[in-house]
Amino acid sequence: MKNIILIGAGGHANSVYDVLLSTKIFKIEKILDNKTKNKFNGLNVINTNLYLQKNKIKKNIHLSFGAIYNLKERHKLFINLQRKKIYNFPIIISPRSYVSKNVQILEGTIVMHNSLINFGSRISKNVVINTGSVIEHDVTIQDNSHISTGVIVNGGVSIGKNCFIGSGSVLRENVKIPDNSFIKMGSVIKK
Repeated sequence: MKNIILIGAGGHANSVYDVLLSTKIFKIEKILDNKTKNKFNGLNVINTNLYLQKNKIKKNIHLSFGAIYNLKERHKLFINLQRKKIYNFPIIISPRSYVSKNVQILEGTIVMHNSLINFGSRISKNVVINTGSVIEHDVTIQDNSHISTGVIVNGGVSIGKNCFIGSGSVLRENVKIPDNSFIKMGSVIKK
């Protein structure tokens, strides 16, 4: 098993934790969070800033906080960690999801339980495909976007960087979502 560090010990981290356990590929080495929380699923929580300042050893790491209302904060941390050149950002895919062999997924992305990613789609860096989402054929999702629970993204859709697509939303085929968009829960996007 590969050791991995999680940054974030909130609600979204619980779902990430469950996906990681289900892969039987990763063992959670440390949990980092700047909040005062002492324990996360029985593991000690370490201050993020202190750990990242001191660590000089190559590590696998995943950003396990959703940052729904501030995706730019998540992106900034991802970029800063990349610059240190000691962190790897594994692609994490739940064994309870379906991902076509003809899909490209880049580093730091997580595909949660019961999600589907179909033929020809391209998922960029540090993306969250949350539980039960459907990403149809030929979809492009740019860096640091969060596709929330139960979203349906129809064929040919293009989603920009730092976008949040709220739970249960439906995006019509070939729609283009610009960078930094926030689509609220249950939205139907037709154009």
